[in-house]
Amino acid sequence: MHQRTDRALPPIGSPLADLPTPRQFRAAAARAASPAAQARLARSSTPQARRAAALTVRGELKKLLSRGQITDAQHDEYRAIYDDALRTRSRLSGSRGDALQGVINNTNFMASRGDLTASRLPAIFTTLKRNREWWTTGRLLSYGERVEFNDSELVWQYYPGEGIQLQVLGTFGKGNGLWMSRDGRRLGELLDEMTSLASTRGGALAWEYYFYFGGGRPPWASAMAQATGLQVYARAAELLKKPAYLATAKKGVQLFSVNATTGVGVKTSSGRRFLLYSFAPSQQVINGFVQTLVGLNDYWEISRDARARTLFKAGERQARLDLAATDTGAWSLYQIGGAEADLNYQTEVTTFIHNLCDRSEIAFWCQADRRFSGYLKAPPELELLTTRVRAGSTALVRFEVSKMSKVGLTIRRDGATALATSATVSRGPHGYAWKVPSAPGTYDLVLSGTDLAGNYGTTKATITVVGRPGRARV
Repeated sequence: MHQRTDRALPPIGSPLADLPTPRQFRAAAARAASPAAQARLARSSTPQARRAAALTVRGELKKLLSRGQITDAQHDEYRAIYDDALRTRSRLSGSRGDALQGVINNTNFMASRGDLTASRLPAIFTTLKRNREWWTTGRLLSYGERVEFNDSELVWQYYPGEGIQLQVLGTFGKGNGLWMSRDGRRLGELLDEMTSLASTRGGALAWEYYFYFGGGRPPWASAMAQATGLQVYARAAELLKKPAYLATAKKGVQLFSVNATTGVGVKTSSGRRFLLYSFAPSQQVINGFVQTLVGLNDYWEISRDARARTLFKAGERQARLDLAATDTGAWSLYQIGGAEADLNYQTEVTTFIHNLCDRSEIAFWCQADRRFSGYLKAPPELELLTTRVRAGSTALVRFEVSKMSKVGLTIRRDGATALATSATVSRGPHGYAWKVPSAPGTYDLVLSGTDLAGNYGTTKATITVVGRPGRARV
């Protein structure tokens, strides 16, 4: 094993490196395996549980063989891969054993639900084989680390409790990198591998994920990853003069017409919404939606596939509404009804909007491009809401900020500081407590804010301290 830089692979943190982890699961996933993954490991820890699961996987393989859906040679190959994984697991301990056990568990789970279909076997058992290889020869990995194998162009990513998993979006992102560098040999090898690992989902050719992620159970799909796949297959067909790649991509278009949770779209009153995760139709994330439209548009430009154009138009109508629902006028929300986006997400969605403008030349998206680009450069706007407080009281000095920022508040009089405080706050109204001096008068106030992109803004005002009400005399 050795470390190297694959220049075709998008760097970690870039828009096409990886599907974003749902925000509510991000911190926990970065620390360790999720509670769900730990529970699955615990349930599979007894010899009886392991034997029962093994019988289920072997039984499903026998069923596929008896139905003529796989050959004797394929049955024997997959059975051997599974048995080798079980034997290896019995010899491994600690994090290595847990990682391989996680992949075995996922295989067992899919077998128990009847999801071990013939079309999925190549990807599922390749995942088992690569994990057995890695955890017996490779080093321990940190969350999100990506690895490759010398005899393959595929990209694998480590998820605690899940082992290394085929990173579909990252692999297709690498494919686009190879296309941009005109490395036809490696691009062809990558797509040939991905073609062999495609499954049938909802009647469409699909590139699925086979592990637990963000509350979703395997197998699941992503519109963003699927559309990026169509994009790179179409580009490769044109570059390498191989119509077969375009034919493969055309088989994947149908997945956008199939409703979640099988497919990657949902019908709306305005058109169609494409989903970042097939298992989460209520999670309306605009950046994955916009990038899906970019991929569909690029595929259509080369293929002239009428279905893709129809889907693009239906999605573009809905995406306008979703963008409006997440645009705060100074920044954006991670998803409809959610919190403000972090800097990485904001940069990504701005990039995707720019790409959609550039590809489609639709005025709406070009206007959004200028607006969102401005959000990354504009300082936060601050306004003081409290202008009068009573002497000797503990008052809340209220203010409003246009976007998430670290907001500082300083109050002075005659060169002396009466209050100095700061905190990171979300957009909207907030307040800092102030133990007001007993001396009435006018105080100078400075509000300053630094947003997530480092833009600095400030505003000056005055606040009046009024005396305490006098007592009535008799």
